Amino acid sequence: MWQMEQKSFGGPEVFERVEVPRPTPGPGEVLVRMVATSVNAADWKVRSGRIRQLGEPPLVLGLDLSGVVEAVGPGADRFVPGEAVYGVVFGGANAEYVVAQENRLARVPVSIDPVHAAALPVAGLTAWQTLATVRAGERVLVHAAAGGVGHLAVQIAAHRGAAVAGTARTDNHAYLRALGVSDPIDYRTTDFTTAITDVDLVLDLIGPDYTDRSLTVLSPTGRVIAAEGPDTHPDSRVERFRVDPNTADLEVLAAAIDRGELTVDIAETLPITDLATAHRLSELGRVRGKIVLTANG
Repeated sequence: MWQMEQKSFGGPEVFERVEVPRPTPGPGEVLVRMVATSVNAADWKVRSGRIRQLGEPPLVLGLDLSGVVEAVGPGADRFVPGEAVYGVVFGGANAEYVVAQENRLARVPVSIDPVHAAALPVAGLTAWQTLATVRAGERVLVHAAAGGVGHLAVQIAAHRGAAVAGTARTDNHAYLRALGVSDPIDYRTTDFTTAITDVDLVLDLIGPDYTDRSLTVLSPTGRVIAAEGPDTHPDSRVERFRVDPNTADLEVLAAAIDRGELTVDIAETLPITDLATAHRLSELGRVRGKIVLTANG
């Protein structure tokens, strides 16, 4: 089998396609023949060495998976060979085959194809889990609202009856309004801290400066959930989020997709051989929705 490997930290040019033996699933694991994956910000941050959560090179990146069950390991009885599944692995999805824990997988939503399913796992779980406590009538602010996580978070918050504001470039405002944003804010021309107040929950998908500034727009009981930045913050109103991939939440996302309550947008679909190009596009930070990579090995 082939995999896209990096033997050192660096720019997108570090990727190379190499041949390796096909893995065998262990207890509670599933071997998946990949159909597609997608790029998350964590991918290029690991590639560059900015974060070291997968250890030292050589590395195979890729968190999102969508594919077909090829084989199951001992005690893995949730899926059978031939089923289409999607889910999360902590590295390894940029390959022809990947071994995944079965409790981090679910069946692909019936109303979308496997390519769109590849865009959903990490971004969808992040949006769903960070907004788990949002109630009707609350006010939510989503930073980077047109991005991979943001466009899903906007839909989830709006469906729950929240009033949603979002930061994005002006050319994305009509798109965000269609998704449920009532107050789009162009971060390039407007300081969001002067445009909104009394926010019950801020979803910060950008980083430390936005986290600190977001504290100034909170309601008395409001809080900031930060997907970027240090693990702890001196202000107790800030919660650092890390995604928890699990079958139950993946099934909830699939059901929301199939009911038409949630749509996942793909900005561009590229073959896995264009992995470097996908990373370059993602690093620009101007992608609407997700970049998907098809396994064309």
